[in-house]
Amino acid sequence: MILAETAQAAMSDILIRRAICAETISDYQSFLDLAPVWDDAVRVAEIDHPFLEHAWLRTWWDCFGGNSKLHVVVVKRGDEILAIAPLISTPVQMFGIAVRRLGLFYNSHVPRTGFIVVREPEVAYPAIWGHLLAERGSWDLLQLCQLPEGSSTHKQMERLAGEAGFPFGIWCSGASPYIWLDKSWAQYYDELATKHRSNLRNRFKRLKELGLVSLETVTEKERLSDALVAALQLEEAAWKREAGTAISSDAQVQKFYETFAQHAADKQWLRLNFLRSGEARIAFDYSLEYKGRSFLLKLGYDPAFAACSPSNLLLSMSLERAFSQGLAKYEFLGETAEWKRCWTLDATANYWLFIFADTFTGRWLRFVKFRLIPAAKAVRTSFLRMLTSLRTGKL
Repeated sequence: MILAETAQAAMSDILIRRAICAETISDYQSFLDLAPVWDDAVRVAEIDHPFLEHAWLRTWWDCFGGNSKLHVVVVKRGDEILAIAPLISTPVQMFGIAVRRLGLFYNSHVPRTGFIVVREPEVAYPAIWGHLLAERGSWDLLQLCQLPEGSSTHKQMERLAGEAGFPFGIWCSGASPYIWLDKSWAQYYDELATKHRSNLRNRFKRLKELGLVSLETVTEKERLSDALVAALQLEEAAWKREAGTAISSDAQVQKFYETFAQHAADKQWLRLNFLRSGEARIAFDYSLEYKGRSFLLKLGYDPAFAACSPSNLLLSMSLERAFSQGLAKYEFLGETAEWKRCWTLDATANYWLFIFADTFTGRWLRFVKFRLIPAAKAVRTSFLRMLTSLRTGKL
């Protein structure tokens, strides 16, 4: 506690000298009113993905806000915004304990997060942390999810928490594959595995025997109603409906993707791609094109065409177009999977940073999550290996 108070006092002195102030935005209308300056902050901060845009976060909040409360920290010098920390406060249960959690706008539909730092990070990050220190009586855990490798938010908040003596822990949540589009499509295609190229050629040939193969892309708001219905039907047509993971399986999830499609179309980000066989739409992907990068959010296909591997064929055609348009990067998002490894082995690791309050509750939570549970898992793994060895006579 002494370290925390000393750190807070030091930061307060710095911020007072530089006329910096931080405030918490907690009401919905004030959050909406921030939209113009928020989007300008994202632009000036040169954020290279759309998942910190106000339209994305507002749509997420409207659909998934639930029992959370807005807790957006805005750092200013006068009327000039230096940084925005898009946080929400959520009461949760962890290991049987009621926990007051501050976190980013996050659930499994959010590929990437972070703070928006417009300028002067050496001032902005301490201002955010100093403000959270002043409010430390209202939270037990600061949980920053899905921070990409190299994230300044991750580096700076970990450093500040450590200097203040707060317990913290880091968890790697997986890696998201990507492709740099810094060569021609022909060069990239020739570097793919021989077997993968052969499979693509054979499946294109098989599909062409059934009718004209074409790529349709819907970007206009006026065409969205019909296109979204078709996309959701394709997305649930295979295994996702039975598994309960289809967009249409959850009304709030469906509302999220449908509503954001409208916003994305308005901003010219939306790319709703369909693979067509003759007149039939047989596969789709829900993508965004933003600042010269393509982001794949969702995809699905008609299982009647499974033998033709329609999702892979659609991806091939979408990638070829991305190369020809001179885009810089194609982001698969999500976690690494075998079908993605056919296209690239490059991936960006994603991390969760847990900063626990410097209290008994905070230190207990940190001990359970990062010491006790890993130790229990290690014991279980060793025990299972021993049983396997006993069964096979190799002990």
